[in-house]
This record gives sequence, C-alpha cells and structure tokens, in this order.
Amino acid sequence: MKKLLLTFFIIFTSVFVFAQDIDIELFKSGFSDPLNLQHANDERLFVVEQGGKIKIIQGDGTVNTTPFLDISGQISSGGERGLLGLAFHPDYANNGYFFVYYTKPNGDSQISRFSVDSGNPDLADENSELPIIDYSQPFSNHNGGCLAFGPDGYLYIASGDGGSGGDPGNRAQNINLLLGKLLRIDVDNPTGGNNYGIPADNPFVGNPNAREEIWAFGLRNPWRFSFDTTDNNLWIADVGQTSREEINRVAIGEAGLNYGWRCYEGTQPYNNQNCPPQSELTFPIAEYTHAGGNCSITGGYVYRGSLYPAISNLYFFGDYCSGRIGTVDSSGNLQDYGTFSGSWVSFGEDINKELYIIDIGGSIYKITAEPLIGTEDFSMENTLSMIPNPASTNVSFILNGGNIQTIQMYDIGGRIVISEENFSNSEKTISVSSLNSGIYFAKITSEKGQTAIKKLIVQ
Repeated sequence: MKKLLLTFFIIFTSVFVFAQDIDIELFKSGFSDPLNLQHANDERLFVVEQGGKIKIIQGDGTVNTTPFLDISGQISSGGERGLLGLAFHPDYANNGYFFVYYTKPNGDSQISRFSVDSGNPDLADENSELPIIDYSQPFSNHNGGCLAFGPDGYLYIASGDGGSGGDPGNRAQNINLLLGKLLRIDVDNPTGGNNYGIPADNPFVGNPNAREEIWAFGLRNPWRFSFDTTDNNLWIADVGQTSREEINRVAIGEAGLNYGWRCYEGTQPYNNQNCPPQSELTFPIAEYTHAGGNCSITGGYVYRGSLYPAISNLYFFGDYCSGRIGTVDSSGNLQDYGTFSGSWVSFGEDINKELYIIDIGGSIYKITAEPLIGTEDFSMENTLSMIPNPASTNVSFILNGGNIQTIQMYDIGGRIVISEENFSNSEKTISVSSLNSGIYFAKITSEKGQTAIKKLIVQ
C-alpha cells in the first residue's frame, strides 16, 4: 500500500488531508504502447495502442487476437504522435459509430468517424472512415488527443498548443486557431459543407474573429479530460511547462473559459505580455510542482464505482515521469499516494465505473482500495454493539466474548478522523463531540485480527 509522501510532493494551492490508502493490481499486460482505455456500454474494454491498433479485452479477461481496428499504415507514431484517442457514440449500440483522434503522416491532427463491421461486433469496418475535422500542427509535440462525448451529446476534443516550448506562437490565447483549446462539435447534424455542425450555444457562434468550434481556450496540452455527471463537473488535467502541473474543474456547461496558458503556468505568471487581467481567467482547483521527479500530469476520472465506496467522489490523476498517483476531493484538497512503478498515460473506466490506470510500458492496472464500507467479518457481526446510534457526544463499542484492539473512524470521503489503538478491552467509549454532523464509518479490529465496519450517524 502506498502512503502519503509529503516530503516530495509540494503543493501551493491545495491542502493535504489523510485519506483512504489505494493500491493497484495488474489487470492485463502485453500491449504495445497503450494510451487509452474505453468501453462501449458492455463488458468489453477497448485498448488504444499508440502505433494505430485498438484491441479488445473480453469480459472474461481474454484479448482478441485480431485487433478491433488497425490504422497503423495511415498514421505517424512516436514521441507524442500516434493514435491518441477514442470515443464511442452515445448511440453506438444502434448506429455503430466511434471516433478516433490520430496524427497523420505529416504530423497534423485528424479526428475521424469509423463504423463497426455489420457482421462482427468485435471488428471495425476499416473502409468506413469519415473525416470529421483536422488541423495543422506546427511542431511534433503537444497534440492533445482526448475525445469524449458530453452529457449534451456533443463531441469534445482536446487540442494542444501546437508544441515547442512556451507556446511561441501564442496559439492557446488566439481564438482564431483551434490549437490550445477544448473544442465542441455536433457530429449528428453536419452543416456548412463540413461533416459536423456547430452547437448553437458554443460561446463564439457568430463571432467573425473566432473559430466557432471552440468551447474553451488557454490550454497547453490537456492530457485527458473527463465528465463527472454525478456532480455535473468537467475535469481537465493540463500538462505544465517547467515547474507545475494543473488540474481544472468547472461546471459542465460553463462556456468560453480561458484557462490562462501562456500567461500563467498553473497559478504562477509565465509570460504576461499582452495578456488579459486575472479576473478574466480560470485558475486550477489544484496543482503540484515538479519536485520529486514529477513532470507531466495524466488526468483521470472521479471514482464512481461500487467496490470501494471509501474513495467515491475523489478525482484520480497520475504523473508520467514520477509514477505518482493522487486524488483531488470536492473541496480541492490534493492527496498524494506516493510513487508506483508505472509511466502513467491514461485512466479508464469499465461499464461498472471501476477505475483502471495505464502504463505505456504495456500494462493495465486496476485501482483498488480497502473496502472500508459494506464488508464485514461476520464472525463479529452478531457480537459487536455500537451505542447509541445516532450519537452526539459519546459512542460505546461493546464486543461480547472478546477484546477490541483498535477503532478507527472515517468520514464519508475515507479520511481518518479518530483513531484509538493498542488497547485491549471488551468495551471502549469514544467522544464524537468534535465531529461535524453527518455519516461516519467505524472500523473495529479485535485482538484476533477480525474486523467489522459500522455506520454511525453523528447529530
């Protein structure tokens, strides 16, 4: 298990809190430079390889020998180029459409639609490509590459600032260009001679001095964004330049936001020449420095699975260089779980919202945590009492026929708020008068190593 490492992870805008430990367990290996993981609303997982193939992991864990899609002959790959993103149409079950983001042989970015094979759900029709949108890339790096459909049914596209260092062309701030942006297009209602349309509520619709596809701007290299429809938030992880990595969270539907690059790197000034005032910029909810070997953030998802409720509501991210994994809670508190042996390039969800993390070295891991809620040792269940419940001042734990060794109290976010250890009595009373009203979970461990979880309501 990985613990909090404050020494190497310095945060300027976030507050550290203790939280539920997490770990990773190997799920599947043997892939070639995997960069993305998606599902199509069934038990299969689709693994995007940088070289141009998409492979299927079946629900039983087997990997199909024939790729779902192979466009390796029509892309450029290596460095930050390749097959970078995948998104299934919200109505994929009926129309069979999916969308990919890749770099063309000349290095430019291409987003295209493909269709599933009419006779085999595990194969794509490689002759079905419909080009949707493309744009030129002046340098080989900062290509963005993330695709996702929002809850509004529109396709969102993350584009990098065009590369080099420091955004020398000031492209991220230039709303006449598609680089350094989050784009939003309607792939179901094409207009204007394009294979896509412009949603009527895009922020620059009707502006002759802006590209109407733009939803947000001022991004450097947004390496993964995701929608959390439970809390109605959009999360964007943006790779930093020389000193810090940033995590942005805004409400779904907030249009026209300027995330500040190249004027700011995170919350720190970078190049303020001809920049708008701070009041017109959107700053990150959390950021971290390059101390301890950090260098490039990989954004993930808010955990919405059911196996590990103690980590629910936490947004997960990783760092490509250090192998660090961390979370941000709803209040912007950043938690560091330490370094793991992986070069993290993406996260993924399965149909049950369980979370995975991808090492470009070829392996996919599953995010795990102690199942603090809802898993009890039933040998203690009928002999352990917790009274009163609800409680306002004190709560007593009574174990018939044994002694209690430790009691730990967790809040709904998985943080330890009370810990009583190394006593050996059949009864223990704990004061809860310092706790705010709400739901808590008590983990009780006996001298024999048995554990039980009890839900406590504090009034």
